[in-house]
Amino acid sequence: MPDYSQLKAKFGERCVLGAPAAGFTTYKAGGAAEALAEPCSPEEFSWLAAWCRANNAPLTVLGGGSNVLVSDKGLPGVTALTGRLSGVEARGAVITAQAGAPWDLVARLSAEKGLAGLEKTSGIPGSVGGAVRMNAGAFGQETFDRLKAVEALDPEGRPVRLEKKDIPHGYRSTQGLERLIIISASFEFTPGEPGVLLQDRSCVLASREVKQPLDLPSAGSVFKRPPGDYASRLIDAAGLKGLRVGGAAVSAKHAGFIVNAGGATAADIYALIGEVKARVKAASGVELELEQILLGEF
Repeated sequence: MPDYSQLKAKFGERCVLGAPAAGFTTYKAGGAAEALAEPCSPEEFSWLAAWCRANNAPLTVLGGGSNVLVSDKGLPGVTALTGRLSGVEARGAVITAQAGAPWDLVARLSAEKGLAGLEKTSGIPGSVGGAVRMNAGAFGQETFDRLKAVEALDPEGRPVRLEKKDIPHGYRSTQGLERLIIISASFEFTPGEPGVLLQDRSCVLASREVKQPLDLPSAGSVFKRPPGDYASRLIDAAGLKGLRVGGAAVSAKHAGFIVNAGGATAADIYALIGEVKARVKAASGVELELEQILLGEF
C-alpha cells in the first residue's frame, strides 16, 4: 500500500482512508476505498494524477457513484470524487458544466433557458462527467446529442481538449474517455420554447416517479437495451420481478432495475445480475449486456 501521508497533508479532511463504498455509490454497497479524495479544482486533480502515477497507485474517478458496482473487496489506490467541481454556466446557446455537477442541473437549466435537446434526460442520476463517459440518455435523447467539447486531464495530469468528433461514441458507450479525467463539458443547443421544454421535463420526471423504484438504493438500468427490445420487458417476461439473492432484488416496480432491498452486498448484486442474464438467455435466447460498470475484483 502506498504511503498516503502526503495525500492526507494535501487534502486534509477531504482525504479519508478506508471509506466504505456505501457512502459514495448509489447502490449503498461494496467494500472500502483504500483512499478517498475530494479535489476541488482542476489543479488538484492534476496534482493527484501525477502523485498516483509517481506512487504506482491506481486512480478511480467517480461522480455521483451511479451506474457502478464496487466489489466487496474494495478499491485499491485512490478513489477521487468530482463532487466539488460543480460549476455550471450558460452563455447564449452553450452550457458549460464541470464534471461533478448533477446531470439534472444541466437538463433543468437548458429547459428553463429555452435550449432544446436534453430536456428528456431530466432525472438521470449522477454527474455530468459520468453522463459524458457513458453517453447517458433516456426517452430518445442522449448526452452526445448536444455535446460540443470535453476538457479533461490525461493520465499524467496534463490538460487536453476533445471536440465531439474526436470521441467515438454509441449507445451508452464512448471510447477513449476511460483513460482521462473529465474536468468539464460544453453543450450546444437549438432554440426551443421554455414552456414546452419544461412541460416535457415535468412529464419525464413524473414518468420516472411512477415507473422507477426511486425509494430504494439502485444504480439505474442494469442492462443495455437489446436491439429492437427492452431489457426490462425480457426480464419481466421471464418472471423475474422480485427475484432475490440475499439483500438484492429485481425491482417489482421496474424489472430493469436491481435494488438494494436491505443489507445487500456487492456479491449479492453481482450474483443476481448473473442469475437474471442466465434466465433471460434461457427464456428468450437474448444475451443481455451489462450497462453498469464493475469496479474492483469480482
